[in-house]
Amino acid sequence: MTKFVFVTGGVSSSLGKGLTASSLGRLLRCRGLAVTMIKLDPYINVDPGTMNPYEHGEVFVTDDGGETDLDLGHYERFIDRDLNRDSNATTGKIYSQVIAKERRGDYLGRTVQVIPHVTDEIKERVRRLAADDIDVVIVEVGGTVGDIEIIPFLEAIRQFRRDVGRDNVCYVHLTLVPYLGAAGEQKTKPTQHSVTELRSRGIQPDVIVCRSDQPISEGLKRKISLLCDVPMEAVISAVDAPSIYDIPLALYDEGMDTVVCRTLAIDDAAHPVDLTGWQRVVERIAQTDRTVRIGLVGKYVNLPDAYLSVVEALRHAGFHHGVGIDIDWIPAEDVEQLVDTERMAHLDGIVIPGGFGERGVEGKIAAARYAREHRVPALGLCLGLQVMVIDVARHLCGLADANSREFDTATRHPVIDLMDEQQNVVDMGGTMRLGAYAARLTPGTKVAKAYADEVVYERHRHRYEVNPRYRRVLEEAGLVCSGVEAKRGLVELVELPDHPWWVGTQAHPEFKSRPDRPHPLFRELIGAALERAEGRLPHLLDLDSDVGAAS
Repeated sequence: MTKFVFVTGGVSSSLGKGLTASSLGRLLRCRGLAVTMIKLDPYINVDPGTMNPYEHGEVFVTDDGGETDLDLGHYERFIDRDLNRDSNATTGKIYSQVIAKERRGDYLGRTVQVIPHVTDEIKERVRRLAADDIDVVIVEVGGTVGDIEIIPFLEAIRQFRRDVGRDNVCYVHLTLVPYLGAAGEQKTKPTQHSVTELRSRGIQPDVIVCRSDQPISEGLKRKISLLCDVPMEAVISAVDAPSIYDIPLALYDEGMDTVVCRTLAIDDAAHPVDLTGWQRVVERIAQTDRTVRIGLVGKYVNLPDAYLSVVEALRHAGFHHGVGIDIDWIPAEDVEQLVDTERMAHLDGIVIPGGFGERGVEGKIAAARYAREHRVPALGLCLGLQVMVIDVARHLCGLADANSREFDTATRHPVIDLMDEQQNVVDMGGTMRLGAYAARLTPGTKVAKAYADEVVYERHRHRYEVNPRYRRVLEEAGLVCSGVEAKRGLVELVELPDHPWWVGTQAHPEFKSRPDRPHPLFRELIGAALERAEGRLPHLLDLDSDVGAAS
């Protein structure tokens, strides 16, 4: 029978419930158990697809086109399992389904209430992930204990243990143990109050994970154990880690997976831990003694979470090459003023990520042009591909006012436009391409060599496409359309063959990168950036010597 782990949090948001849940998932995977995960989000939005990135960070996209919380990216990267839209349930989704059932008459005229109708719907979302091939479902409950929005979710998970049996549910509660400098000691009172609030909802935690910036002493563990009524070995010290990928090993050292398995009546001896693969990842991270500088040209650079998967994909590629990634967060609006400055000259590579809306687009086009003309390795993602195409159209094809119809409805040369199923331009509407689509790669191209495959599947989230009416003129100017959508022939990847690495993709490959298996496009970008960095070092040393001699 499938087992369930519910992860809740208290005291403060952003303590790391998602990373803790993901790390536990990795430890259980290392025991040979089949794990899947779900995020229950208390906000009333149906999904993050229409939310401002400054509000919510990136929108993570699943293969089946689900627009989900960014924590699903952590889930996939840690447990190495592709999730789907069922792995993210919000209050908006829950209430929409309940109201739809009421309108259909499914409740036979009964009064619709939070208990049992809303809580039953929440439980159904969790049960939906249970299957014969799944050993453990890990459920992260968003928000913090005490929030008004979280109450129906806590009630639902309280009922869950009664529904499926005590040995099939484990409650993990994440809380804060702050250090007060004035007192010179860590304080357990926030943890006590948080657990008291959770117990007032009928849930007694089986495991308490204590977040702190320094280890929790045995004495404090004993105190928390006594006052919160959990075994001492179930009080887990979760200290700030040098890398998020160190967290599974830290939790293993604390024995967290053992306690969880014992609570779920999983035979510990029958499922020994093999951490070899994950330890290799952590060792690679520790061995990065060189760095490459990557300019990330975006619209939301003041909130790095808006590009969370892009950053992690860059880091994964860095692990592969044994280099650290130094990201220069460049506001897209500033690029046109930066093109002749040392800030751009010192970049080893450039990433132009996706986005919506007109703001900053000219800066992204300028970044694509700069990378092309100065032979800086560059990777364009989604909108990044589109601005690369616009750059080629304007500056190599002579189409001075070339643009996307998204940004200029009156442009004479809409090289990027809304296309229907037959590759015809449409004046209005247009359906967003969401989820995984197949692309057929052109043999011999850079991307075909990177993927080492003929057909690849990548996740998408966009409306506008490369206008096929301009494909010939773009190719005559030197742009290679190195990948096309398998069914309709829409352009998926572009590149310049005589450039170290100037590649654009209509997809979001960052979503499929893994710490032990970097995505090929990011891997090759960092490889080219490393070559540029190493080739430029003598020049910089000479420059420094000249300056020193002059002084």
